[in-house]
Amino acid sequence: MEKVIEENKQGTSLVLEQKESNTKKLFIESYGCQMNFSDSEIVASILANEGYNTTQNLEEADLVLVNTCSIRDKAEQTVRNRLEQYNAVKKINPSMKVGVLGCMAERLKSKFLEEEKIVDMVVGPDAYKDLPNLLRDIDEGRDAINVILSKEETYGDISPVRLNSNGVTAFVSITRGCDNMCTFCVVPFTRGRERSRDPQSIIKEIKELHERGFKEITLLGQNVDSYLWYGGGLKKDFEKATEMQKATAVDFAQLLDMCATAFPKMRFRFSTSNPQDMHEEVMHVIAKHHNVCKYIHLPVQSGSTRILKEMNRQHTREEYMALVDKIKAIIPDIALSQDIIAGFPTETEEDHHDTLSLLEYVKYDFGYMFIYSERPGTLAARKLKDDVPEAVKKRRLQEIIDLQQKMGLERTKSYVGKTVEVLIEKESKRSDQHWAGRNSQNTTVVFPKGNYQAGDFVMVKINDCTSTTLIGEAVGYSEMQS
Repeated sequence: MEKVIEENKQGTSLVLEQKESNTKKLFIESYGCQMNFSDSEIVASILANEGYNTTQNLEEADLVLVNTCSIRDKAEQTVRNRLEQYNAVKKINPSMKVGVLGCMAERLKSKFLEEEKIVDMVVGPDAYKDLPNLLRDIDEGRDAINVILSKEETYGDISPVRLNSNGVTAFVSITRGCDNMCTFCVVPFTRGRERSRDPQSIIKEIKELHERGFKEITLLGQNVDSYLWYGGGLKKDFEKATEMQKATAVDFAQLLDMCATAFPKMRFRFSTSNPQDMHEEVMHVIAKHHNVCKYIHLPVQSGSTRILKEMNRQHTREEYMALVDKIKAIIPDIALSQDIIAGFPTETEEDHHDTLSLLEYVKYDFGYMFIYSERPGTLAARKLKDDVPEAVKKRRLQEIIDLQQKMGLERTKSYVGKTVEVLIEKESKRSDQHWAGRNSQNTTVVFPKGNYQAGDFVMVKINDCTSTTLIGEAVGYSEMQS
């Protein structure tokens, strides 16, 4: 399981359209990857039917929820600090309820509820439909806890509200859980085993978003490439399926093709991919459809085969490089991004240089790079000593970042003088006179507003760039514009 942590979104408090009949206030904050932000939309939808409107004013909240992440120690420490702040407010407003959702719930349930007594409620990622019952448990003086992991729950029957939406792009969850037992990762323990959502419920949700004017969908999951619907149940149980179930099963390539065909005026992305599950059929679907973005986030974690084995990644350095070669052959204009961990236990200078040389080979457009952070409960924490000194980790990470920035600049420079299709998403952060959007390859493009609007597909001639951003001017609408 790979998680892309967008630092600028951490701790976002979420607000949706208010229902006049609702009288209670919900304050919900999210940390971690996009799956957590997507889950917060599901929670807000469930609680809207229980009389809660969202608020960004913590002091007026009847219920305060923090959706948590266990992927890095920094996120856990941030959540702990926030819980202390919530409880300071609770001293002023004793009727306020405080709850922890998501990935930290299972691991720290007794610590939060019983030892530290800093929350009223602990709810795991498969138990959000139980929130109304848990709130009643609190009112009746009982511990409110449900961290049971489900073999079936996909929330496919809940239409999520869209929190803090730009009205242009949206995430649609297609899988939950993960079967890849990477030694550094807590996700299989906090989110359970892999199961996929009914494709018809996915198409229905996209149709509703299309009717509301959304223009781009990201199909979301811990490991989207292993999507497999055969009537419900865990992916690992597919071998027990009937011959009819196997014959009518839908895999990720088929789902992506269905989406792109059904909604030709919407763009589609997906995240996240696992190299071992990236099948050639998916590459051909990307190449076939103009409205499937030419971008794959393909986490590698390390360029050393020895370290990959220690991480229990199911591929070698050479297999990963061969996969990249195949992707580039089938989709010549593809952009690739990476996740890399610096300083994994036992990593040597030779292993580190293998990672640098892999970066040089692939020439990623951008990446997400972190120092190894030991996560309690993982196999690496139990079996491997965190033996790389902190100073060495930091130095290796900086070398990885420096090289990635150098390659990123080479990639963005290659667009200068070209014209690219951009979906306008929002105003530029630096100027209210400029629009910002992304091209098919997921690179941010900034250009003067002119008479264009958010949600328009436009062609932009690129005149300049930084290592992460393209700068240009719009020259007209694209063929995607209805």
